[in-house]
Amino acid sequence: MATSGLSRRAFQGLAAGAALAAPFVRGAHAAGKLSMGFWDHWVPGANQATTDLVNAWAAKEKVDVQIDYITSQGNKNRLTIAAEAQAKAGHDIMALPSWEPADKAKLLEPLDELMGPLIEQNGAVDPTVAYLGKADGHWICVPATVGSQIKGPCSRIDLLKQHASVDIQAIYPAGSPPKAEGWTMDAYLKAAQACHKAGFPFGIGIGGTADSVDSAGAIFSSFGAVLVDGGGNITVKSDPVRQALDYYKQLTAVMPPDIAAWDDASNNKWLVSGKGASIMNPPSAWAVAKRDAPQIAEQLWTHGMPAGPKGRYAPFVPYFWGVWSFSRNKSAAKSLLMHLSQASSVEKMVAASGGYDLPSFAKLTTFKTWAEEGPPKGTLYHYPNPHNHQVLSMAGAPAPPKIAVQIYTQAIMTKMVARHAQGEAMEKTLNWAASELEGFMRT
Repeated sequence: MATSGLSRRAFQGLAAGAALAAPFVRGAHAAGKLSMGFWDHWVPGANQATTDLVNAWAAKEKVDVQIDYITSQGNKNRLTIAAEAQAKAGHDIMALPSWEPADKAKLLEPLDELMGPLIEQNGAVDPTVAYLGKADGHWICVPATVGSQIKGPCSRIDLLKQHASVDIQAIYPAGSPPKAEGWTMDAYLKAAQACHKAGFPFGIGIGGTADSVDSAGAIFSSFGAVLVDGGGNITVKSDPVRQALDYYKQLTAVMPPDIAAWDDASNNKWLVSGKGASIMNPPSAWAVAKRDAPQIAEQLWTHGMPAGPKGRYAPFVPYFWGVWSFSRNKSAAKSLLMHLSQASSVEKMVAASGGYDLPSFAKLTTFKTWAEEGPPKGTLYHYPNPHNHQVLSMAGAPAPPKIAVQIYTQAIMTKMVARHAQGEAMEKTLNWAASELEGFMRT
C-alpha cells in the first residue's frame, strides 16, 4: 500500500493539458481523498512506477491518495470487486479484468467524457476494447496500460531455423514491418511438425486456464469459427468450427502429450527449460528466461500470429480502470485516470514492466522500450503490434459478453479441442458444445 497525505484545494487541471482535464475540475473542490485498488503486478518495480505517477498527480492537486495493490492469485482481485459491488462501498477506482466491466456495468460511472478526448489524443482503440469496455453505447471504463497484454508466439530463433528452415527474425525484423505473407497456419503446422520430429515440440496448452483459452480463441478466429454470434445465436455447428477443430487435432498431435493438463505456468516452464521451440505468451516467459536461463533468452523472439483462412488474429487480454458509481470523489477519480492515460505516463508504466504492459491506443505502440529490450535487442519490437498487421481478439467474442464470459471461463473451446483430439467424433463434440451453450442462454 502507498499513501500520501496532502491538504485540500480546488483542482487546477493536469499538467499534460488543462483543456482535457477541465470537464472534471470546473468550479469543483476535491473531497480531499481518493482510493484505488490496482492489480498487483508480477514484475518487480512495476507497481512503483504507478505509485510514483499517482503521487505526483496527488502532490499537484493536493489530494490524499490511498493505493492498494490487490493480487490476482486466488482471484483475490475479482473477489474484492464482487464484495465492493455488493456492498456499494470501497475504492473509488478499481482495476477491472477483461470481463468485469460488462458484469458490473450498472455500478460503473460513465466515462465518455474521458474516452472522447483520449481517443482524439492517443488514437483509436481496438474494437475488442470497445466490445469489453462499453455498455449501452457508453464507455464505462478506461483501458488500463497495466495488465493489458497480447499472448502471441514466442519462439526459439535457433531451433526454428535449424529444424524448420524458418528465419523468424527475417519474417518479423526488428524496427521494420513484418514480411509475413507466407506465415500462415499451414506454415506454422509444418514448423511444429519439424520441431517435434527434432525433439523440440511447440507447447500450446489446451487446458482450462487463460493462456490455453486465449490461444484457442485466436486460432478459432483465424478460421472464422464462432460459437455464438453477436446476436446470441448458437453457431457452433458450422464448417469453420469443424476446420478449426481438424487443424487443432493435427497441431496437438505434435505437441507434448500432457497439454490438456497445462496451466498458465506450464508453457513458460516448457520454453525456459529448453525443451520447447515455441509457445504463445506475453513477454513473461522471456523475462524469466533472461533471469534464469540467459542462454535461452538470447534465442527468443516475440512475433506475430500465423494467418488463417479468415485472417491473422492475436490473443488480446485488455485490463481496465473503472470508477464506481458510488465513488465519493468522481471528479478526482476522472482527473487521475486522465493523468494515467497520458502518453508520458503510459511510457513510464511500459518501461517499468519491461515492455509487458500494453496501452490500447493506436498511437502508443512505438515506445523505445519495445525496440531496445533484449537480449536479443529488438526481441519485443513486434509485441505491441506496431504495424497493425494482425487483428486483436478475445476468446468468446463476438457473443454478447454475458454469454462470452461463460464460453471463456468454462473453456468451451479448449474442451472441444481436447475431446476431438482424443478421438471423439466431430459431430459428438459439436453436439456437446451446443448443449453447453444452450445452458448458458438459460442462466
